[in-house]
Amino acid sequence: MSQSKAVEVRHVEIDSEAEGQRIDNFLVRELKGVPKSHIYRLLRSGQVRVNGKRAAQTYRLLAGDTVRIPPVRTSQRASEEKHVPVGKPLPVVFEDDALLIIDKPAGQAVHGGSGVSYGVIEQLRVQRADVRLLELAHRLDRETSGLLIVAKKRSALAALHDMMREGRVDKHYITMVSGHWRNERQHIRQPLFKYLTSEGERRVRVQPDGKVAHSIVTLRRRWPSFSELGVELKTGRTHQIRVHLTHAGFPLLGDDKYGDFSLNKALARDANLQRMFLHAARLSFNHPLSGELISVEAPLPPELVAFRQWVGEQEVQDFGETL
Repeated sequence: MSQSKAVEVRHVEIDSEAEGQRIDNFLVRELKGVPKSHIYRLLRSGQVRVNGKRAAQTYRLLAGDTVRIPPVRTSQRASEEKHVPVGKPLPVVFEDDALLIIDKPAGQAVHGGSGVSYGVIEQLRVQRADVRLLELAHRLDRETSGLLIVAKKRSALAALHDMMREGRVDKHYITMVSGHWRNERQHIRQPLFKYLTSEGERRVRVQPDGKVAHSIVTLRRRWPSFSELGVELKTGRTHQIRVHLTHAGFPLLGDDKYGDFSLNKALARDANLQRMFLHAARLSFNHPLSGELISVEAPLPPELVAFRQWVGEQEVQDFGETL
């Protein structure tokens, strides 16, 4: 039987870095390994107190608040199972005292959950144990590579979320699709609706009562059978690029959720394309605290460069010069 350990009563004073955070999320960080359901029970029963009073789970902390955290027993075994290896350092593109921007590799989830024990953010917290706060400012799909913003200050995180909601963060992606894209520049405005499949998997589709979604697509390269596109996101919906382009008749190469599965299988065999061709290539925004313009880029990963070269060779050989 696994050993258990008790945590003593603690009184934590909230500083400016934790200000604005919901108390339930604060407790998740403070009580690592404790299920959220138990944290909510602690709140409902009044065992967690803020300035000596009960607090709803939606309460947002203020600088100077004192939070009483009661003794909570956690499983040593559960703690061991949640062990996150240090792993290789993640490539840093930009860093200051408020932000960290990394070039995320494809195949790595940004956070744990849904069958993934840990992701980029958990690994960063291990690698950067000296940094008090590290929180995702946005997300990338597991198979998408490229630029990912992590906040090191609560104030920067809150400002970034506001900026993203207001469309003040320019996010540019590179993708390659099946088909002969015609327009040099095209706006796609199709509402997106999230749902669960019968197997419980998250999916998205174009649907009139979905959330507003806007993508701007530009043509980068074109071959008879494939097109390389740039996509600027004006909104940040789940799977937005994948669903918008597939709905338009141009599925992303290597996309295992919305793509052309038989083509993906053939490309994996013949061209060694083992991932989705989607890369977060450029970010541009004003620094959330200083206002300074931040503009960063991440080069296309070697495996995607190699695949593009293969496409060019095959298409030129079969059809002549690219368009």
